[in-house]
Amino acid sequence: MKRTELIQTIEATGCVLIRHGGKHDWYQNPTTKVSQPIPRHREIKETLAKHIIKMLK
Repeated sequence: MKRTELIQTIEATGCVLIRHGGKHDWYQNPTTKVSQPIPRHREIKETLAKHIIKMLK
């Protein structure tokens, strides 16, 4: 999955960018207060992308 597709998907669920890290950007769901790192690779493995989406919903 492309990184931009993943970010669009999680932002559509209401997640917001918390901070930029060295190799990851951190996004948080404001309702559940769960945060996840998003790697800065152009391509993200499908299993990792599904896990991030599942955790942030």
